[in-house]
Amino acid sequence: MTAWRADAGAIAQLLAARHADPFALLGPHAVPGGVVLRAFVPGAQTLVAFTPDVVTLERRDDAGFFEGLVAEATLPLAYTLQAARGADTWDFQDPYAFGPTLGPLDDHLLVEGTHARLFDRLGAHPCTHEGAEGVRFAVWAPQALCVSVVGDFNAWDGRRHAMRKRVDSGLWEIFLPGVTEGARYKYEILGRDGVRCPLKADPFGFAAELRPATASVVTRTDRFAWTDASWVAARARRDARREPMAIYEVHAGSWRRHPDGRFYTWDELADALIPYVVDLGFTHIEFMPVSEHPLDASWGYQPLGLYAVTARHGPPEGFARFIDRAHAAGIGVLLDWVPAHFPLDAAGLARFDGAALYEHPDPRRGFLPGWGTAVFDFGRREVAAFLAANALFWLQRYHADGLRVDAVSSMLYLDYDRPPDGWAPNEDGTNVNRDAVRFLQGANALIAREAPGVVTAAEEASAWAGVTAPDGLGFRFKWNMGWMNDTLRYVAKDPVHRAHHHELVTFGLMYAWNEAFILPLSHDEVVHGKGTLLGRLPGDDWQRFATLRCYYAFMWGHPGKKLLFMGQEFAPWREWSETQECDWWLLQHTPHRGVQDLVRRLNTLHRAHPALHARDCEPEGFRWIDADDAAHSMFSWLRFDGAGGPPVAVICNFTPVPRGGWRIGLPAAGTWRVLLNTDAAGLGGSGAGSMTDVVATDAPCHGLPASACIDVPPLGALYLEPVSWNGPDKA
Repeated sequence: MTAWRADAGAIAQLLAARHADPFALLGPHAVPGGVVLRAFVPGAQTLVAFTPDVVTLERRDDAGFFEGLVAEATLPLAYTLQAARGADTWDFQDPYAFGPTLGPLDDHLLVEGTHARLFDRLGAHPCTHEGAEGVRFAVWAPQALCVSVVGDFNAWDGRRHAMRKRVDSGLWEIFLPGVTEGARYKYEILGRDGVRCPLKADPFGFAAELRPATASVVTRTDRFAWTDASWVAARARRDARREPMAIYEVHAGSWRRHPDGRFYTWDELADALIPYVVDLGFTHIEFMPVSEHPLDASWGYQPLGLYAVTARHGPPEGFARFIDRAHAAGIGVLLDWVPAHFPLDAAGLARFDGAALYEHPDPRRGFLPGWGTAVFDFGRREVAAFLAANALFWLQRYHADGLRVDAVSSMLYLDYDRPPDGWAPNEDGTNVNRDAVRFLQGANALIAREAPGVVTAAEEASAWAGVTAPDGLGFRFKWNMGWMNDTLRYVAKDPVHRAHHHELVTFGLMYAWNEAFILPLSHDEVVHGKGTLLGRLPGDDWQRFATLRCYYAFMWGHPGKKLLFMGQEFAPWREWSETQECDWWLLQHTPHRGVQDLVRRLNTLHRAHPALHARDCEPEGFRWIDADDAAHSMFSWLRFDGAGGPPVAVICNFTPVPRGGWRIGLPAAGTWRVLLNTDAAGLGGSGAGSMTDVVATDAPCHGLPASACIDVPPLGALYLEPVSWNGPDKA
């Protein structure tokens, strides 16, 4: 008569949220004589099951544990429950009556580390399951004794919705009928040591609360009506290394702000930012990390939710609309991506199931003391799959055009930013993080296979060989940190001293073809006391603005794709801060507006003249005219498109002395038009230097068959192009 009654000890475990297998206790179970139903409904005084017969369940515990026998019933058994407390009643479907939402293939692929679309299976997904509408939850916590999903829908009570463990993989899952989009939730996890963890946000949460709140939010990100099919198809056919690429780097929280300090929404950013970028001629917007992060001052580089678009700018569909609108306007969107480390915030990945899980268990490899952050265990297949799937998520779910991977150097070296006795070498004593190398190679290969045409770019500051080689790390581009550091050091020197540091400009061409480079003038160069690009230049205001214009022309004429941080296109004086918008008011002043006009002009030339972009990454696209004139701080070179098109000659004068009648070698006699003079009055300059066509004669110079005498402006640059060009024999 009592054989179907639950064991009192098992009930006590459930009520303490410590039952390791709640599906073995709750829900329907076949027993001799019928089917026993068990449910835990805190607050209920009575509980009735409609099977369709009405069966009143016995309340075994005042906390709300009920059970009852449906005589002569068999499984499967359809039923609903009705709870009552006084005059209040509520009907619901029993989560423990539903079968699993994951299968053996999910277990196998997770453990194997080959589940490229984990985001389709893990996390919170609104769905129809066994005929009911609700949300399926799944989380990886292999070391946990018990995992519950808690949220708005269950009073954040971990006893109510303890999850089913899949022992082969360490996945926990449950389907909750009646839960809808917008519900806030976390996971309550009992570690293997019996200690309950702080409530954890979902590692696969697709949306989150606005900081300082940290709950995940049930959200669908798979039903946006994209209109960019032609863009995506064309992207897959392009070779980014042969295309123009001028990137405008943006911190979404401080490009513009409302007068009261509120962030722009994604739609407001689309209304303002996309037309601005189109007008200035940039080809791409690169956002600093848009993943959810707890601290504004981290700029997103301390991500708490790698799969969630930050709530600062509205819901995720707004971000999708931004990218769709950017593509419609001909602008690509790149995203900063941070797999190098993660913060130790209690709601995040750190010691997720009570012990090291996502981070390496050895603190000499799993913790960066200089940053105070954890480091992913790249050698654990499930962790590598989590990260690789995240990269693919942004590219496929949000149609991003590429990822710039932050802090790659910190991933590659075991001793990065660690004291001599604070790192663990390989067995042979070397310092290469082989697990991280394999991860980066695998992630880049996955992206190339599954998202053709998108680019990955490494922020990598060491001399690691083959960052952009197919048989190396496999990135499409690498930030040229050496070029950036050297050239900024050069222009920061007084012109009288530049003659003694000529190699800071020329050295970059010694290794320019070792990798496919992006030339970055990023946010890192205008914060933390470094000042702005304009502010670090010597001389009076005239010299500073002229030098900056010359430097930008030097950069746009130099081999390599271009990246400029927001605001630097109009030469601000104030160092960037994430707390306030760019100093747009400066554009009422001619020198600042002139720099902006120059950037617009440079981008126009960059797009329109293949010689300035088509062979950015190949030596046949470049030839020095004169690299050795240190005494006059003059530099001149030719750019070629590699297909027989007209070259562009670039001449830069980094002194305040005008160079009248300056002879330079050119590859052909004839008329050469001045494409650009950075000292033009319309760009805020003084109007010095050659402005109209110049004529080259058959007088050899600088090892070239022809030459011309030109007037080079002080602290200025010229671009020249032949009016008539007869093809590759002249190159």
